[in-house]
Amino acid sequence: MTDLATPLLDRIEGPPDLRALSLHQLETLARELRSDIVHSVSRTGGHLGASLGVVELTVALHSVFETPEDVVIWDVGHQAYPHKILTGRRAGMAGLRQKDGLSGFTKRAESEHDPFGAGHAGTSISAALGFGVARDHQGLSHKVVAVIGDGSMSAGMAYEALNHAGDLTQDLIVVLNDNTMSIDPAVGALTRHLDELKAGTTDRSLFEALGFRYIGPLDGHDLAALRALFLELKAAPTGPVFVHCVTQKGKGYAPAEAAEDRYHGVGKYDPESGAQPTPKNTPPTYSQVFGKTLLSLAEDDPSIIAISAAMISGTGLSEMLSKLPNRVYDTGIAEQHAVTFAAGAAAGGLRPFCALYSCFLQRGYDQVIHDVAIQNLPVRFCIDRAGLVGADGATHAGAYDIGMLAALPNMTVMAAADEAELARMIVTMAGLDDGPSAVRYPRGPGTGAAIDPSPQAIEIGKGRVLRKGKDAAILSFGAHLAEAERACALLEADGIDVTLADARFAKPLDTALVDDLVQNHHALFALEQGARLGFGAIVLEHLAATGAPQTGLKVQTLCLPDRFLDQATPTEMYEEAGLSAEQIAARSKTAIAR
Repeated sequence: MTDLATPLLDRIEGPPDLRALSLHQLETLARELRSDIVHSVSRTGGHLGASLGVVELTVALHSVFETPEDVVIWDVGHQAYPHKILTGRRAGMAGLRQKDGLSGFTKRAESEHDPFGAGHAGTSISAALGFGVARDHQGLSHKVVAVIGDGSMSAGMAYEALNHAGDLTQDLIVVLNDNTMSIDPAVGALTRHLDELKAGTTDRSLFEALGFRYIGPLDGHDLAALRALFLELKAAPTGPVFVHCVTQKGKGYAPAEAAEDRYHGVGKYDPESGAQPTPKNTPPTYSQVFGKTLLSLAEDDPSIIAISAAMISGTGLSEMLSKLPNRVYDTGIAEQHAVTFAAGAAAGGLRPFCALYSCFLQRGYDQVIHDVAIQNLPVRFCIDRAGLVGADGATHAGAYDIGMLAALPNMTVMAAADEAELARMIVTMAGLDDGPSAVRYPRGPGTGAAIDPSPQAIEIGKGRVLRKGKDAAILSFGAHLAEAERACALLEADGIDVTLADARFAKPLDTALVDDLVQNHHALFALEQGARLGFGAIVLEHLAATGAPQTGLKVQTLCLPDRFLDQATPTEMYEEAGLSAEQIAARSKTAIAR
């Protein structure tokens, strides 16, 4: 990968330039494009493996279909880097996933060649079918293509869309990028079916049964064959067509090909060796603390099981899977199923811990209400990546779970201020058998807090006071406590004496703690790493019910703004949200002065 000469790629300003190239030139372009991706992503980090796997597929698509007139929709967006480079955004790759730079996913506001935004799995076929209906209603004749893969075919929404598309029988081309992977290896019966199709041990595909013309399996790296097929499909009406392309995640880059996760998501790395810098002396991540604590509990309690949706390693469950393989369940990218599966397990007498990223819990919210909360089942939701997550931007921000869950009867909602508190809260949840519960915690390393080797449960609905003052009080909920401590120090330097409390619970709220803060301070600030109508709104509701606002108390909620925040580092994102220590201190001083 040392040769950075890219004479053909240097000439590409957009997809029309590809259509002027011969097949031989396109094959050369694919090699240059792969090398360019390796070196470009090495400087920014990102979703490398999937993008390397679809280089030939992307070149074939853009050399045949005439975007943006023809519509090509990429599922998830993990594999969209070659698409971005070939659609005029090569220079912008230097700012990939950084503040004011390119999104790591497709994004309508970024390019006319991104007809539909992505970030979560399984949306492309539904969206493409919608584009097809819009095309036909307007009497147009362009092609609509959905490219789905990187584990997305395990998403229930994909099957719903296939079922609908097969019934409508409109022109629609679905291309499956079958690389056998998501973040972890793909699981489930569909994976076995695809393997049977590749091995030739079955004579009819599921997709034919759903009304599609099935083509494949094809070598997803054979540019000539792909291009010939796409030319055929573009030339005439097709009806629903399913093209099964077999690709290799990380293709053409030895370090990615050899890695267990095929370099699904990487930080900055050396493009020659693939080596990624190893952080030194960093505390364990919140995910690791969750996984270790749960494993310890599960070893002593055979009723405990863990459930995750294609995020076993991401949620810290790899060690538990290794040691207790029959007690860890990967549902694939199927959060709705994961939640109801957990509900069934709880109803059957187990103690399920359902570990999902906050942004993906949204996809199972109906099931949380209908199958868990209404039935008051003791499902324990462990909500990873709560708060702002940085480079993945708005689609992955864990901003809404507080309000979502606290609105539900029977739900206990906690947030960990640090990794030691997280361990205590996992222990607490293990003993909650009379209804559902949830704990939220952020992405990345903890604060370095000492974790008790035998963490003890926390009294339900009981917060804690960390420092006492007389002028103002900050009531923090969750992992922004460290920033609140810095804000207290800044305020103290300005002569403002501040009480700092950790709420621990949004539901049930520690109303005695809130009442004490109201009675003994001139101002109260409710702080959280969540959106409006979350923890702060719960505090305000209590104050309104008790008449506290009529006492002249100054009350302010410090939460995320009412807008979606684009990618940046978490520090930059919280600064944009007005939640840095300096901004908290400044906002507090202003409110106190008023």
